Amino acid sequence: MMHPFKTIRPMTANEALPDRSAVIRPQDKHLVFGTPMEGTFEGLETAVVGMGCFWGAERLFWRLDGVLSTAVGYAGGFTANPTYEDVCSGQTGHAEVVRVVFDPAKLSYDAVLKRFWEEHDPTQGLRQGNDVGSQYRSVIYTSTEAQLTAARTSKTLFEKALMSLGQGAITTEIEAAPTFYFAEPYHQQYLARNPNGYCGLKGTGAVCPIVSPGK
Repeated sequence: MMHPFKTIRPMTANEALPDRSAVIRPQDKHLVFGTPMEGTFEGLETAVVGMGCFWGAERLFWRLDGVLSTAVGYAGGFTANPTYEDVCSGQTGHAEVVRVVFDPAKLSYDAVLKRFWEEHDPTQGLRQGNDVGSQYRSVIYTSTEAQLTAARTSKTLFEKALMSLGQGAITTEIEAAPTFYFAEPYHQQYLARNPNGYCGLKGTGAVCPIVSPGK
């Protein structure tokens, strides 16, 4: 029987809160790396993923060798410039996401996907653990055709690994990257500010088999 949380109805554009004119900006520098939070990242690659509460998810990625910046925000919804309260109301359609900027010479996109798949449960629909709502859904938002192909391939392979352990089908949304809206400054690198803060992520125990050689 399908888990009841998988059947929560997502937002539609007609039901969404109106756009906001005020743009949320993060602090100038990343609290862990000291790198700029905004601007262009020449020669680097960007990944955007959602896997539940973005506080713990961001920490997972800033700990990867080859990552130079991370930021938390909102993507995949209808309301422009949403606030945290807007997103938590369930009336914007956005997911909580992490933007990961990394050096592809040191870290492959496949390795980013491996951390994504293994560190949460991508079978839960519109929730993650005790965090319930469409903002906590599992998502991969891709910026290139190569990323889209890699994401879809890794999903197929990881789903086989999950099913070999008796787990269900993956519910992760994989789409071309929509607009990324920064979350409020107090959310950025939250677990660097609050080392004992909440992190509700928990993997399934399945191993993602796709990792580029040497990365």
